[in-house]
Amino acid sequence: MKRFIDIHIPISKCNLNCHYCYVNQENSRDRQVSPFKYSAEYIGKALSNERLGGICHFNLCGVGETLIPEETVDITREILKQGHYVMIVTNALLTKRLEQFSLFPEEYRKRLGFKCSFHYLELKKRGLLNKFFDNIDFIRKNGMSISIEMTPSDELEPYIDEVKKICTEREGALCHVTIPRDMTKEGIVLLSEHSFEEFCNIWEQFNSEMFEFKRNLWENKRNEFCYAGEWSGLLNVGDGIMTQCYGMCLKQNIFKDIKNPIKWSPIGKNCCLPHCYNSHSLLGLGVIPEISGNYALERDRVDNRDGSHWLTDEMREFLSHRLEDYNEVHSDEEQIRLDKSWRSKIKVQKKMDRMKTKVRTILK
Repeated sequence: MKRFIDIHIPISKCNLNCHYCYVNQENSRDRQVSPFKYSAEYIGKALSNERLGGICHFNLCGVGETLIPEETVDITREILKQGHYVMIVTNALLTKRLEQFSLFPEEYRKRLGFKCSFHYLELKKRGLLNKFFDNIDFIRKNGMSISIEMTPSDELEPYIDEVKKICTEREGALCHVTIPRDMTKEGIVLLSEHSFEEFCNIWEQFNSEMFEFKRNLWENKRNEFCYAGEWSGLLNVGDGIMTQCYGMCLKQNIFKDIKNPIKWSPIGKNCCLPHCYNSHSLLGLGVIPEISGNYALERDRVDNRDGSHWLTDEMREFLSHRLEDYNEVHSDEEQIRLDKSWRSKIKVQKKMDRMKTKVRTILK
């Protein structure tokens, strides 16, 4: 695994209405699909094996439901054509979209997976529980990976036994659980009336590797050198803008001229966030080599009915690798130089952003 590329699909529209979702928290539900400036074929060429330096892991996620845009299917196909591995975040309810993926060549499907968001209360209210699990069964039967992930909420606590029962009956294992954030408050704040310790005591019963990994790093500001931006990137496929990570980062348009090389630059020790809220993927895959982890364990489960895995053999083997296995770890001296370089570049970028803002204001 050469790099981890977290792709943003420009969609905020959704077919569900979960109270804890950041779409609701940020009042962006009524927005529609933003335009895609580039074709799927062009995007695939921009993300070629050669240009990225090797085989990469891609995560596709929209602010709303990722599979609503038709372009998601085409973009996924083109990325898989390059030899990469792809996982898509979805509520797994758009059956016709899933059927389109099932028509991909088998060699593509082995490298494709779906992170199925399990919104239990919303599905129960709408009578969609069977459809959710039927679609997951469809994904598995067609040789693609699945991982079921639930956002725990205080309102869900009375239904924990129901959740456990249906997961084990339908998919042979408990779902994974994550840690929700309150997007209405500054910083990175737990979305719960419980203290963090109380919250963890309630939800640790799911024995989720993902939950345990995030739990150990919650409110844990890391000071090691971080390779996000060099070994990973955050890309908006709508316009081609790539940033290093989620905080204050350098940005570039990697689609504007795909003959030009991508500028890979690590965050280093300059992260402005209180802690890494997407730690289960970034740190689990190793952007900070000192933090051990196995991302495959965070996504996989063994089906206790027949011993099969949620991840295909190909996906499980690939996600077991770490980014430092295929990238250079910089010396202390080089890390200091790269940190200084980053601070100089971010000053220039801020100045240019201010100038662009002034120009736009004048033109109005």
